[in-house]
Amino acid sequence: MLLRPALWSLLPRVCSFGTMSSSTGTFHLQQPLNYRAGARVQPVDGSHSEEVYEPATGRVMGKFLFSGEKEVDLAVQSAKAAFKIWSQKSGMERSRIMLEAARIIRERREEIATMETINNGKSIFEARVDIDISWQCLEYYAGLAGAIAGQHVQLPGGSFAYTRREALGVCVGIGAWNYPFQIACWKSAPALACGNAMIYKPSPLTPISVVMLAEIFTQAGVPNGLFSVVQGGAATGQFLCQHRDVAKVSFTGSVPTGIKIMEMSAKGIKPVTLELGGKSPLIIFSDSVLENAVNGALMANFLTQGEVCCNGTRVFVQREILKAFTEEVVKRTQKIKIGDPLLEDTRMGALISRPHLERVLGFISQAKEQGATVLCGGDPYVPEDPKLKNGYYMRPCVLGDCQDDMTCVKEEIFGPVMSILPFDTEEEVLERANNTTFGLAGGVFTRDIQRAHRVVAALQAGMCFINNYNISPVELPFGGYKMSGFGRENGQAAMEYYSQLKTVCVEMGDVESVF
Repeated sequence: MLLRPALWSLLPRVCSFGTMSSSTGTFHLQQPLNYRAGARVQPVDGSHSEEVYEPATGRVMGKFLFSGEKEVDLAVQSAKAAFKIWSQKSGMERSRIMLEAARIIRERREEIATMETINNGKSIFEARVDIDISWQCLEYYAGLAGAIAGQHVQLPGGSFAYTRREALGVCVGIGAWNYPFQIACWKSAPALACGNAMIYKPSPLTPISVVMLAEIFTQAGVPNGLFSVVQGGAATGQFLCQHRDVAKVSFTGSVPTGIKIMEMSAKGIKPVTLELGGKSPLIIFSDSVLENAVNGALMANFLTQGEVCCNGTRVFVQREILKAFTEEVVKRTQKIKIGDPLLEDTRMGALISRPHLERVLGFISQAKEQGATVLCGGDPYVPEDPKLKNGYYMRPCVLGDCQDDMTCVKEEIFGPVMSILPFDTEEEVLERANNTTFGLAGGVFTRDIQRAHRVVAALQAGMCFINNYNISPVELPFGGYKMSGFGRENGQAAMEYYSQLKTVCVEMGDVESVF
């Protein structure tokens, strides 16, 4: 359903961090992007600056400073002070503030979505959905904040014990560039609901929108310093992971970076949540409703320009329907509207950066060298609008004649590239589907309900779909198996990863001693 923006969103407006109108190519970054103690600040030791690009135009929107060790420490000390206040509030008190933050996000939906589109390159249509999921996440965990409880255990002689679920302290969230605002909400909402403080480091490719979230939390009434933003790259992340007063690290991103974060956190015995990459299988049986299977494959591959960790990029199609499925997928893929991501009818915007675009195109070239056939797309796209000529666009690609040992089938491309692989039997496709180091997601399309449940039970993946793909309600836990990480975001399960359990033994009689 196409959503019509409010009329005010079509008028130029001034944001707290720069000038912006609803037109692509007009935003200019003016304000600091670090947020500490309830205000935007420049890092005290920011010696390195990076440019921020607009993917749709390739234009530099401004520069920002990376945070050094001193700035990280100031953010941690501010978070510790806020944690002392926040952790003493009741769950219902925290809930009311989180609900107010959710209300503000709903109210500013169009503004935040527009900023997300400008900095990330995805279509405004998708960005609005991301912002809706964000406020829903805050509402969901606001509802759970007042329900945090322990257990009572009766012991002999009238004695008893009970458990307390307590906050961890200062948590660090390190986000990815594909869902900047939404990932920040996925991490901060359960953290704050449990009584923690959070310091958040966004990707240096998308540093802007998360500062809006920090301002919203402050406006809603959280103590100053409870949610801070530090900008930076690998060195800043290292300072955060190794800080003695950081209690937990939650990371979303690549497997190599996840391994480094786990190694650094292990030196301080810090618990980590890792949501890493994937090369997920989507299995389509011949008894599927073809239209649903095609829709599912498109949703599994082309949202956010294919830059989604749980995408079902290995599309296994039973041989009896391979020709019909492939023809329909190609026809539908060729109709995807590419262009200015702020236009209402655009369904695919720009990839995140020039180097990433070249990397994705390199995978396609390698696939052709290894014997795959490009059935459509796979080449750079230059929109007609002159201001978009330097943007990072490409036509969505469907690859046929793929083999399991091809690089395009084994490695995460993180772009709009679908690989189609034929199969014959259920046993065969399950073995091939699980033959990967990843285990983030998987899906199956079939009308046979017994087979559907049998297949998802056998898939080695943390998030599975039956007759759908890439839906992520905040009520459902999300996370992977194997090299795709561990820990869960969303759902009640996430509360366990942002809290710790204390057991209390109460003796109601005299103490006996063997000494």
